[in-house]
Amino acid sequence: MIIVEEVQNKDHQKEFLEFPAQLYQHDKNYIRPLDKHIEEIFNPEKNKFFKNGECKRFLFKKDNKTVGKVAVFINNCYEQVQPTGGFGFFDCINDQETANIIFDHCKSWLQERGMEAMDGPINFGERDKFWGLLIEGFIEPLYGMNYNFPYYKDLFENYGFQIYFEQLCFTRPVFAEVSRIFTIAHEKNRRNPAISAQPMKKNNLPKFAKDFTEVYNKAWAAHGEGKQLEEGKVLKMFNTMKPIMNEHISWFVYENNQPIAMWINLPDLNQWFKYLNGKFGVFEKLKFLFLKRFKKNEKMVGLVFGVVPEWQKKGIDGYMIWEGTQHLRKHTDFTITELQWIGDFNPKMIKIAETLDTTVTRKLATYRYLFDRNKEFERHVIL
Repeated sequence: MIIVEEVQNKDHQKEFLEFPAQLYQHDKNYIRPLDKHIEEIFNPEKNKFFKNGECKRFLFKKDNKTVGKVAVFINNCYEQVQPTGGFGFFDCINDQETANIIFDHCKSWLQERGMEAMDGPINFGERDKFWGLLIEGFIEPLYGMNYNFPYYKDLFENYGFQIYFEQLCFTRPVFAEVSRIFTIAHEKNRRNPAISAQPMKKNNLPKFAKDFTEVYNKAWAAHGEGKQLEEGKVLKMFNTMKPIMNEHISWFVYENNQPIAMWINLPDLNQWFKYLNGKFGVFEKLKFLFLKRFKKNEKMVGLVFGVVPEWQKKGIDGYMIWEGTQHLRKHTDFTITELQWIGDFNPKMIKIAETLDTTVTRKLATYRYLFDRNKEFERHVIL
């Protein structure tokens, strides 16, 4: 018999964090996230989504041994066709009956709160972290990316989940040949005296936060579930990222000093975090600084790419990419660039990624389960 325990004390919290490490202890590709980053998601003082939602965590035990865990939540900012709740941080032994009990528990919890569907595994927060189930490419995860055993796919689909959208992750060697389309676009725009490219500098973050906000809101706010960003919040995010920024790998393009495009990258933190076993105390912080200083990180991650509407389809993306690539080849150790996932509902961004001669190295999936089993299932709308 499986017993359900809500996470309510420090022992429960510790077990919630330790269970995945025990489950994946023999998997060489598993990288344990920092405990502090997981706990911040479930801290109402740290996670703004508690202002418009509710979240609970649960452990599932059999014979006094943990066999599964999950977080289930309602995010009132998560607007869907039908009221849709979410669950994430799902881990489970390879047993369908156990998984079904976990899914049933999430379903009941959400139905009691008026939900008509559930998506998972997703995050009680933004889509940029801990979103989706890995279904292809079981290699080391990027920082903030979910990782799971291949059998999880069967656990979900046998229960009745369907793929709401796929999340494609593209990879490209930094020193691979750049498409002729981009070099031609670069040459064309290079001749325009009004056009210039600049790498983002740590000593002028207020300027770049302003430029980022302007480009993002013009390029993305009109896309489906896109939203307007606030300059102050972007600056706060940049200041948080400042210690791990690399000034050679994030770029902006300007027309007469007005921002028209951006390409934001960061080093993959997991290439350092994988040596910390989820901890970040005083010793681990010193170890992190040592690793950051002396251990080469050859993997960078593309976070955001955007071009304002009036400059789209004019080759400014090619100009920016080739300008940045030439520079970072000379000034960094990066050999691989990985793009944060692109949803299969976004063919424009997929086309850009494909033009870069990238390859899909992993796929994740956001699954949906409709509580009314007679209701027609619809995938995410194409942007």
